[in-house]
Amino acid sequence: MSTTQETIARLEGAATPTPPVRSSTLLARALRLWRTRIGALFVLLLVIIAIFGPYVAPHDPSEFITLPNTPPQGNAVFGTDYLGQDVLSRFLHGGLDLMVTAAVSTALGLLLGIAIGLVAGYSRNALDDVLMRAMDVMMAFPQIMLVLLAVSLVGPQKWVVIASIVLTTAPRVARVARGAALPVIERDFVAAMETMGQSRIRIMTGELLPNILGPMMVEASLRLTYSIGTIAALAFLGLTSDPNAPNWGTMIQQNRIALSFQPWGALLPIIAIALLTLGTGLIGDGIARTAAGIDRKRDNG
Repeated sequence: MSTTQETIARLEGAATPTPPVRSSTLLARALRLWRTRIGALFVLLLVIIAIFGPYVAPHDPSEFITLPNTPPQGNAVFGTDYLGQDVLSRFLHGGLDLMVTAAVSTALGLLLGIAIGLVAGYSRNALDDVLMRAMDVMMAFPQIMLVLLAVSLVGPQKWVVIASIVLTTAPRVARVARGAALPVIERDFVAAMETMGQSRIRIMTGELLPNILGPMMVEASLRLTYSIGTIAALAFLGLTSDPNAPNWGTMIQQNRIALSFQPWGALLPIIAIALLTLGTGLIGDGIARTAAGIDRKRDNG
């Protein structure tokens, strides 16, 4: 709890409000759960592969080293793809772009959604209705459909992909942020700060936002999972700025025909994307259980 909250509570004779769960404390408690540790291990492993993989790749990702769809052999540990390029090298080069695009899209969507949710919840007037009805309209359409529409109309440039994911992520985040903020807005310390003449921005950023960090961290992991899946799906459909660049989604699309006799071209990126989404999901589940207070160990083990 902030010093301002404690001072106001004493001056007004009100009960001291329950302190918000700090993000660092919540993460530390969540990491006590095995599901969170396993999820963090998956994500950390794949992030390391994506960042450092290009430096240890045995071949250039666009180099033709032997015949197409060659099974694993000496100079190609996982064989070659449909053009005769090294599968392992393309895999090691193909994850960074997907992860960076997903992370940036999710972060911008969270910022926009939290801002809309806090403004809507705190205003408690016609602005709240207008903003939430607009969010409802955007949420009525499937996320992947809106992203495909934007990419098809404007083109598969990276900024279009990021912008479309942000615009489909923000409404869902705004709903969660508003719902989490409403009980906090009714607290005595918020009313006391309003009486003292504190600005709305100061109240929303200094008092409301710290009290909803738990739900927002859970929502962030969920939105990141959806962003990864959406970006991989776009690459699978060939909607990327450079279809020939190594990309996990593109690798699945290009090598799916050879699954029966040379599966590694598609299997490696499939496993990577599955572990990445599973890892973010496990982290989000661990944080959600911790925030809900069901992370305590049972006496019977």
